[in-house]
Amino acid sequence: MRRLFCVIVLLIAAELPGYREAAAKDLEDPFDLSASSYLLKRDGKALWARSPDKKLPPASLTKIMTALITLKNSKLEEIAVVSTEAAMETGSRLGLKPGERMYVGFLLAATLLNSANDACHALADHVAGNEGRFVRMMNAEARALGMSGTHFTNACGHDGKGHYSTARDLAILAEAALMDKEFSDIVSIAAFDITTAGGGRAFRLSNHNELIGRYPGAMGVKSGYTLKAGKCVIAVAERGGVKIMLVLLNAPNRWWDAEAMLDKGFHGAGSRAAR
Repeated sequence: MRRLFCVIVLLIAAELPGYREAAAKDLEDPFDLSASSYLLKRDGKALWARSPDKKLPPASLTKIMTALITLKNSKLEEIAVVSTEAAMETGSRLGLKPGERMYVGFLLAATLLNSANDACHALADHVAGNEGRFVRMMNAEARALGMSGTHFTNACGHDGKGHYSTARDLAILAEAALMDKEFSDIVSIAAFDITTAGGGRAFRLSNHNELIGRYPGAMGVKSGYTLKAGKCVIAVAERGGVKIMLVLLNAPNRWWDAEAMLDKGFHGAGSRAAR
């Protein structure tokens, strides 16, 4: 009798609007307080999401597109000359000087690991002649990839009117970039030493993605931060043939939450496909 009573109570409760809403929310968005927007995919299939099509500033996740365009249009052994505009970049930077000569491969490593804006701008200048033309290439590539919720206004990810993307689009971008072995090799490195082309100056690079070397199976991709964008990251990890991709936009506790979300992706049961 007691068991029957409990079953009846549960059935009645399940019909209450508040109960149904809470249950659906738990299934569809178990991390609703983690970020303004996120998307978690397991082996290419979306499992959980929060506002994945919301247009938000992507901060230095932008540099994934810069790297992809560079890899499509230049070789790692090419030498780029640092322009005055690149040397004047603000935010995270190496401290490059106008006229310094750098291998494209080293500039890519500095762009993806240290998120160096001067290195990033130098790549844009090298590939397209100036940043404005390079940005047009970025937007053309975004359209080609089907990134319908994305528009770039600069190569490095500075906050600005009209510079935005979505978690869904950034997952598309990361997947495309990871198909390039040179890109995937760079973003999986914890630390790396580079020099100017003549060896006159040396720089120590350290990956800003704190999951690399700490979270088992982590293999990329990129972190970012600006005042407007908040803390962002695209994380990819693989274990036992299972690959998880996580995009977090404006996530105050990105590293702790990323670990918990990746864990759930590997071990948790999947819900309905995220919309």
